[in-house]
Amino acid sequence: MQNTDFPDSILIEPSDDGNTARRRTVFFVSDSTGITAETFGNAILAQFEMKPKRVRLPFVDTVDKAHQVVRQINENATLEGQKPIVFTTMVNKEAFAVIQEGCKGMLLDMFGTFVHPLENELGMTSNHRIGRFSDVSKSQEYTDRIEAINYSLAHDDGQSNRDLVSADVILVGVSRSGKTPTSLYLAMQHGLKAANYPLIPEDFERKQLPPALLALKKKIFGLTIQPERLSEIRFERKPNSRYASIENCRMEVGEAESMMRRAGIRWLSTTTKSIEEIATTILQEIRPERLTY
Repeated sequence: MQNTDFPDSILIEPSDDGNTARRRTVFFVSDSTGITAETFGNAILAQFEMKPKRVRLPFVDTVDKAHQVVRQINENATLEGQKPIVFTTMVNKEAFAVIQEGCKGMLLDMFGTFVHPLENELGMTSNHRIGRFSDVSKSQEYTDRIEAINYSLAHDDGQSNRDLVSADVILVGVSRSGKTPTSLYLAMQHGLKAANYPLIPEDFERKQLPPALLALKKKIFGLTIQPERLSEIRFERKPNSRYASIENCRMEVGEAESMMRRAGIRWLSTTTKSIEEIATTILQEIRPERLTY
C-alpha cells in the first residue's frame, strides 16, 4: 500500500542532451514547502552552464520520510553513476540526521552553511522556523501581503479608481508592457499595494496621464517596451490585428514615452528585463516606507 503521508516527489525539469554533467540530478529537500531550498539552489546552479534534472521533495518532516528520501537519492546515484546534488533546508534535526548520514549525494545544507555561523556571530539562537510560511495566522506581515495582493488585483488594468492614495506604486504604460505581472510580483514578494493603468488612445489624444492619476505623480512609475517586441507579444494574443501591428505599436510607445517625459515621471524599458529586475529598479526609485521581505 502506498504511504499517503509522504508526498510524491515533483519532477521539475528533466533534461537529456547527451552531456553527463548536464544530466546531473538535483534534489531540493525540505521539511516545509521547499521553496527556500529551491530558490537558494537555483541561484547557485545559475552560475553553471548546465540543465540538470530537478526533483523537489517537500514536507520531509519525519524520520520515516527522511529514510524514503535517502533511498530515492541513493537509487538515483546508482542508476546515473554519479552523485546527485542535494540542497536542503531542514529544521527537523532527526530527519536531517538521517539524510546527512545516509545520503550518497553532494549535500548542501543552507541552514548549516549560513544559519549556524550566524548564531555564533550574533550570540543568539535562531527560531528554527520551517520556511517563511510558518505561524501565518500570527503574522501581520502575511496579512499585509494578502491585502496587497487583493489590492493589486482590484486595481489591475485601471479597473478601479478607489483608494488610489493608498497605493505604494502606480504603474503606467501601454497594453502588454509588463504592468500586471510586475504589480503582482511587488504585492506577493514585497507586500506592496501596486495599482496599474494602461495608457489608451484617449490619453494619447489629451497628451497627458489619465485624470485620476494627475495628483499622484510621486507614486507613478512608467513601463515602456520596444515596439518590435510589443508587436510580437500582442500578435500572440490578437494576430493580424491593428492592435498588434508594428505601426500602431510604434505610435503607442512613442506617444507613451513622450507623455512620461512631459509628466516628469520615472520610467524604464521592460524589453530585455525580467520581472525581478523591473521590480528591483522600481523599489530603488520609489523607496516605499512599507516593504516586506
